[in-house]
Amino acid sequence: MPPVNAAAALTFHPLAPGRWSDFESLFGANGACGGCWCMAWRTASPKAFDAAKGEGNKRAIRGIVKAGPPPGLLAYEGAEPIGWCAVAPREAYARLRGSRILAPVDDQPVWSVTCFFVRRDRRHRGVTVALLKEAARHVARLGGRVLEGYPTETDQEEPGAFVWHGLASAFQKAGFTEVARRSRRRPIMRRKAGR
Repeated sequence: MPPVNAAAALTFHPLAPGRWSDFESLFGANGACGGCWCMAWRTASPKAFDAAKGEGNKRAIRGIVKAGPPPGLLAYEGAEPIGWCAVAPREAYARLRGSRILAPVDDQPVWSVTCFFVRRDRRHRGVTVALLKEAARHVARLGGRVLEGYPTETDQEEPGAFVWHGLASAFQKAGFTEVARRSRRRPIMRRKAGR
């Protein structure tokens, strides 16, 4: 499949309550992967996350969507949801608070991009890069100034389920630069919000 021309082929929408059925359809019966429903970063501990896997996580993210603000962005090809990017102020992600490797770099308020899910038949076509660029615009519209991510850096092909925080190469293509690294495979990357 040829790469996506993101500007021409994709549209993006925040995950508001009216788009819940699209999110549910994209994530499928497994909640994207292993019953996660994009709650891994929002849950305070691995034990709490495991206890809620599946329906518990689905109820939790649905409650977040209903309460607002939207916890991320959906990418569409025509009317079909094909991709997801979680983006919110860093404080929304309980798991980041306890991370030594991903501890704050400085005292700047940042928005964090923590998770991606792209439909299997649309992977390797630039959807993640397009979602990152749209996330930067989205954050700027909401008054944020800095967007931060925590991708994986790898020198080998990895299954999509294992790179749900994105690849460093995709972040670089979307204008992010590395600002810290406390682990060989997990850089902290940033870019300014906006175009």
